[in-house]
Amino acid sequence: MIKSQTGVNYLSKPRVYEIAKDINISSKTIIDKLQHFDIDVKNHMSTLNDSDIDLLLEIYTQKGEEKSRNDLTQKEDKKAGTVKEANGKEQQNDSGYKNVEERGKSNIKGRYVNTRPSVVDLDRLDIDRIEELVPDKVKDHGKQKQRIRRGAGKSRKEKHAEENLEKIQQKSQKPKAAPVKVTIPDEITVGDLAQKIKVPAAEVIKKLISLGVMAAVNQTIDFDTASLIAEDFGAIVEKEVVITEEDLLFNDVEDDPSQLEPRSPVVVVMGHVDHGKTSLLDAIRHTNVTEMEAGGITQHIGAYRVRVNDKEITFLDTPGHEAFTTMRARGAQVTDIAILVVAADDGVMPQTVEAINHAKAANVSIIVAINKIDKEGANEQRVKQQLTEYGLVAEEWGGDTICVPVSALKKQGIDNLLEMVLLVAEMLELKANPNRPAKGTVIEARLDKGRGPVATVLVQNGTLHVGDVIIAGTAVGKVRAMMDDKGNRVEKAGPSMPAEIIGLSEVPEAGDTFYVVEDEKKARAIAEKRKEKIKEEQFKFQHKASLDDLFAQIKEGKVKELNVIVKADVQGSVEAVRKSLEELSNDEVKIKTIHGGVGAITESDVMLASASNAIIVGFNVRPDSGARASAEMEKVEIRLYRIIYDAIEDMKAAMKGMLEPKFKEVVLGHAEVRATFKVSGVGTIAGCYVTDGKINRNSKVRIVRDGIVIHEGKLESLKRFKDDVREVLAGYECGIGIEKFNDIKEGDVIECFIMEEVKQ
Repeated sequence: MIKSQTGVNYLSKPRVYEIAKDINISSKTIIDKLQHFDIDVKNHMSTLNDSDIDLLLEIYTQKGEEKSRNDLTQKEDKKAGTVKEANGKEQQNDSGYKNVEERGKSNIKGRYVNTRPSVVDLDRLDIDRIEELVPDKVKDHGKQKQRIRRGAGKSRKEKHAEENLEKIQQKSQKPKAAPVKVTIPDEITVGDLAQKIKVPAAEVIKKLISLGVMAAVNQTIDFDTASLIAEDFGAIVEKEVVITEEDLLFNDVEDDPSQLEPRSPVVVVMGHVDHGKTSLLDAIRHTNVTEMEAGGITQHIGAYRVRVNDKEITFLDTPGHEAFTTMRARGAQVTDIAILVVAADDGVMPQTVEAINHAKAANVSIIVAINKIDKEGANEQRVKQQLTEYGLVAEEWGGDTICVPVSALKKQGIDNLLEMVLLVAEMLELKANPNRPAKGTVIEARLDKGRGPVATVLVQNGTLHVGDVIIAGTAVGKVRAMMDDKGNRVEKAGPSMPAEIIGLSEVPEAGDTFYVVEDEKKARAIAEKRKEKIKEEQFKFQHKASLDDLFAQIKEGKVKELNVIVKADVQGSVEAVRKSLEELSNDEVKIKTIHGGVGAITESDVMLASASNAIIVGFNVRPDSGARASAEMEKVEIRLYRIIYDAIEDMKAAMKGMLEPKFKEVVLGHAEVRATFKVSGVGTIAGCYVTDGKINRNSKVRIVRDGIVIHEGKLESLKRFKDDVREVLAGYECGIGIEKFNDIKEGDVIECFIMEEVKQ
């Protein structure tokens, strides 16, 4: 038993209220203090062990020290430099507890000894005696403090205060929890993220707001944002890898090196507008492609094979105009070597730089063809000098870029260029495994009225056979027929071979990767899932955009938006026109493409334009009769172009308010080709039936096949029976000859029009 200051005899384990009564503090205060240090105390009747009592006395006897501070300082002044030896009065009793009053006094005396060297006489102290009286627990604690040596130069009281604070901190310190490891998918809701990192959702939302992201609990955030938030809360983040049916179906197993065989190189011809890319290909293939393109500018990607020294080379002809950046980038991604055509008289131009960047980004070897060396003002050295600014140093100047001077017009240097291509291909050691299911890329795709969806594909690995089931994006189908670049039917296409295939369920996107699969049912299921995903994304985008537009219009007030519907003959042109027009947007007018598609302009396009107050831009396509009638009724503007420059210039002028059309196209009538007759010395004559309007002898005509313009020119002859006539009205038959055009087929539509001047 221990007798307290108040005369209460403690049992071996005193209760909270007894200690509270003894040191004159409320039981609630003691309970709160003990719970603060994670000591399990439920009420005032709870018992306390030795260490708990020691802690309480350490904390609450400081007040007693402060009360008697003046007395102590007086004593220290009188007895400077002396220390009273410990006597037998400070002995511990049987239970290990001291009288609180005596302990307080002894603590005060012990703690307020002045240990400054100028005052204390160490010779008078019996150090050995003092060390014997120190308990082992205190000795151990003293050793630890000696190692730290943090209180050097401070008074005893200050040191003791620091020791108490350190002790309290050590007791209150909780062990640190191990960092949480979380796997986060590409998108995750705020609520799910909060659950994963074990943090309240409100805290996550606060962090998002600090990052400038406004998101509610059920809204999704992307992986980058989620990982930033999780790392801020101390979590270790890993990206979730989802293995889908597609991964299992299209398992790209690395080929055995023993099965690899050499393949022909795929070469892309790149460069600025009118620097002679198509003419160079024309010289290589000994055919004439340029005249088929409107204005002599290549509008579509074409793929061709050329045989040189018993070796095959596959060429891709990409459009050079900056509007076709997407198509050109796509061409670079599937090729091994890029021929950069630079005109010797023009030098390096903006699209030349762009082509260099595409080739470098795709890690493609570059061969420079300096074209038009036969022209006046041609300067090879200037071109080489300009190329060095973009990291292309000619071999003769100590670099590693092959530069070949050529003249596409006079067919000079072509053989040397092809030899360089084969040399580079040999160094690259291009190989593929032909004995596996085919995989490749869709180069171009279009909708043919007679044959359905038609896709030009480049096989990159394996062999594609007629009858194979393929999937490309959302399009699935069995290859019904396959043609090579010369139009010949083939049964199979090996690595690096371009082919035109039919049999797909829909027109795939240019740039899609195609795979040959064994299970058609699974392939169709995957295609349906892809469609659903695209629909979900479009729905999310449209829903979000409509709200954003609503608020933006309220906020910006006078900002106008021009909606555009783009229709073209091939998918690549749709992408190009869409991008070109949207890039024209400025602060005053925003151009927004609300729809883009392949094929003729239909009545549904006109109705969409009417509902959304849009204009229709047609590129190499024509509106059908229903669409034309609807457009007139709904007052929808349809603008038709064959060269992309005209579309861009017209749109620029219209945005500046400077568009002053001088001529307007007036369609006079249409005639349907019912039969064709070949007349020696004259060419092909079309037997036609005028379906509406009239056909005029002096007017211009265009031939429309499956909604796509294939020729535009003049009438050479117009006859009814054997007589030449000036015009033929609707409901009558006639014979029509087209100037410099003989490829007329049954089912073609001849559209007759004139350009009428608009009064200013």
